[in-house]
Amino acid sequence: MSQITKQIFDGNPEFFPIKPTDYGRFLVISVGTGSSKVENKYDAKKAAKWGLLGWLLNGGSNPIVDVFTQASADMVDLHISALFQALHSEENYLRIQDDTLTGTTSSVDGATKENLNKLVEIGKSLLKKAVSRVNLDSGLFEPIVKGGTNEDALKKFAKLLSEERRLRELKSPFDKKCSN
Repeated sequence: MSQITKQIFDGNPEFFPIKPTDYGRFLVISVGTGSSKVENKYDAKKAAKWGLLGWLLNGGSNPIVDVFTQASADMVDLHISALFQALHSEENYLRIQDDTLTGTTSSVDGATKENLNKLVEIGKSLLKKAVSRVNLDSGLFEPIVKGGTNEDALKKFAKLLSEERRLRELKSPFDKKCSN
């Protein structure tokens, strides 16, 4: 969204007459890498007693990196979700994320053939799941009633983007066929 806003500020004719604050006209697809948000990875009482080394290495993981990474991703999603909801354009923001991963499937280090095959299956099943949005109170993803599946939403976005491209090509002063 920041890059599009910058293009608009820079006067890119591809975005005329869109204004920098016309976020309601943006289509945003955000595909996550999965997380273990619902897996209770760390216990607050135990973490309160950790020293520096405990925060750096604990049970084969790096808690400080996990916490910062998850918090950063959560804040971006909460911000974008809140923005699109405030603009009554929440259907223009599609976040596909599985926050129920556990064990090696939630690790970015598990590049074994077995784990990669599991992740492919998780990706395929995500396409069949209902479109979800983050609940701004709980931070958890909740299915949208009558929202269809992620696959349906991706097809809808693809159709909208294809139509937008066709309209832009019709308006373009450059003849695409004569580019040779």
